[in-house]
Amino acid sequence: MKYALAPVLALTCALAMPLAAQAETVSLQVSGTGVSASLTITYGAQTDAKYPDAYVVTGISGSFSDASVGISNATVLGLVKTTFNVPDATNLLAPANFSRFAVASGLGPQNNGYLSYDNLFWPGGAPQTASDYPAYGGMLDIYGLMFRIGDGKVVNLWSNGVFDGPALGPIYGLAVATVDQALAYHEGISVTAVPEPATTALLLLGLGATGWAARRQRGTRAG
Repeated sequence: MKYALAPVLALTCALAMPLAAQAETVSLQVSGTGVSASLTITYGAQTDAKYPDAYVVTGISGSFSDASVGISNATVLGLVKTTFNVPDATNLLAPANFSRFAVASGLGPQNNGYLSYDNLFWPGGAPQTASDYPAYGGMLDIYGLMFRIGDGKVVNLWSNGVFDGPALGPIYGLAVATVDQALAYHEGISVTAVPEPATTALLLLGLGATGWAARRQRGTRAG
């Protein structure tokens, strides 16, 4: 009976290790003037081909509100698929996941008719990812996440980086658009994260099973 705990421990480790390798989950709380979102993102072991510290986001869920365009608790339906577009020739720092979403009207001239995104998560903070934009930092980079909320609408959430002075960083930006029109464009957005390790519940379950096995072993010995 002295080996009774070994199968339980082995099973717990075998189940926990693949989960730890395959997925991590983080909750993002987004807030700004008239804007709020509660997002849960999942990212795995895959990283950007150019930046090993940038993890590819594989899933997203939650809700999104933007009073300026009458959106209230819209369900997040999933990520906009990355398209791996080629950045401007002068931009040598863009990630390999760099992608563009074309918007026919309503964006500023600096956007050239596109919202850019890469669906990358940076646990240690993003570095400079554009040759002509020196600010950096934040869980997302300056291209950010893009997700769908229905009715052809997408939301782009990015980091503007960390700045000196009275404004604390990183400062985030957010846009709502369809392929036809930019509907909203916000700066000064706040994003906070709460990690939710995928293995926590399984580990607790394993410890509970271990304790049960130990009690059963003591009961067998006593009998």
